[in-house]
Amino acid sequence: MKIRASLSFAYRLLFPRTGKKSNARRSLVGAALCIGISLIPLVVVLAVSDGMISGMTERTIGLSSSHISIHLPFGLAEAENMENLLDFSETVNRLDTVVDVYPEISALALAASMSGRTGAYVRAVQPDIFSRNPAFATLFTVISGTTDFAGNTCVIGENLSSVLGVGVGDTIRLITTRTNDSGSFSPKITVLKVGGVVSSGYQELDSLWLFIPLEKGFSVLQDVSSSVTVGVRTKDAFGIDLERAALDIDPIIPQFSYLYRWYELNSAQYENFASTQMMLILIMMLIVLVASVNISSALVMLVVERRREIAILKSLGGSTGGIAFSFLITGIVTGLFGVAIGIPLGFLCAVNFSPIVAVTEKILNFAKELFFYAVNGNIADFTTVHLLDPAFYLQNVSIVLPLEKIILISAGTLVLSFVMSIVPALKAGREKPIETLRKI
Repeated sequence: MKIRASLSFAYRLLFPRTGKKSNARRSLVGAALCIGISLIPLVVVLAVSDGMISGMTERTIGLSSSHISIHLPFGLAEAENMENLLDFSETVNRLDTVVDVYPEISALALAASMSGRTGAYVRAVQPDIFSRNPAFATLFTVISGTTDFAGNTCVIGENLSSVLGVGVGDTIRLITTRTNDSGSFSPKITVLKVGGVVSSGYQELDSLWLFIPLEKGFSVLQDVSSSVTVGVRTKDAFGIDLERAALDIDPIIPQFSYLYRWYELNSAQYENFASTQMMLILIMMLIVLVASVNISSALVMLVVERRREIAILKSLGGSTGGIAFSFLITGIVTGLFGVAIGIPLGFLCAVNFSPIVAVTEKILNFAKELFFYAVNGNIADFTTVHLLDPAFYLQNVSIVLPLEKIILISAGTLVLSFVMSIVPALKAGREKPIETLRKI
């Protein structure tokens, strides 16, 4: 039996000429739809998780760890005062592989206002960092006020502003420690005026950030509990330029200081991102696997329905392998139809992910509000449902369409369709024409 004849028979299995009703054909259509529906959430999960991981990574690198971070322990001459720190930073900045540097002092402190108190992560930076650093300029959104600060003016995160109950123009007290001449510690209170409120769209990263001028940092932050760093921006944080810059910087940093690449500082976080994404993909692939089983059951029904045609073909010289090949092609094409349905719809849902989540949240909140009113007679204890809590996820998710992964998943779905078609195809090829024709 030639391949052309097998393909022709497979075509007739998928698109019969007669208008006779066929339960097996309906099952094939249902199997294709099941595969398509199962692929939609898989594509959405890939696009949204890749976009979310990309956005979180971009903010962590650009706003926190920089491409390379040089840690200078207090006691070194380079970290003794602002002039020495700036001189060392300029030395690093002169390297051809370095684009820019951002000296910083950071420490944990207690921030208090008339409305509350909370821990704060104080970052003493150069006042022009919000305009000079591309990540600060593009990833930070100014909620109110301005990012131009000097003297006793500070810029705080949106969440910190909400916890303290302060806004632009209000004052907060920053409580740190200082070392007395006897070596003991005593509290030090610094009054700061809020000049601006900002947000990076990722509360887990910036919820406690409080920015003050670098010069102020040397007088406010205690040297023992503070960290002095020089953030380095290279030409590319994900390429060979990062390693070239690290090799150039390493010989000029002072003894007892440390150099870290961004992925070394955040390795645990990115491993968590990757493992979570892989777990989601595995669960979605199991759903696709279950949907692919429908192809096997549909082909079994098709073999039963087409026993007479199979018997006639075999009596006319059709080979076992040729008939089995026809049913294999039928199963693979069914999977291909499922891919053709699921992938475009998955892309469509992924692109409109934010509106879909917003509408779903409104429906859930409306239903929950009705339930509260029906049970309690009021909605005093009603709390809004957030499918993506901004405390842990990006407020605005940028969608990344991973074409390579989509192609791999499409190929995997076709392989599953092929595997699920093997047993029914072999059964069709082994049909005995004499026994079948006797029953006609």
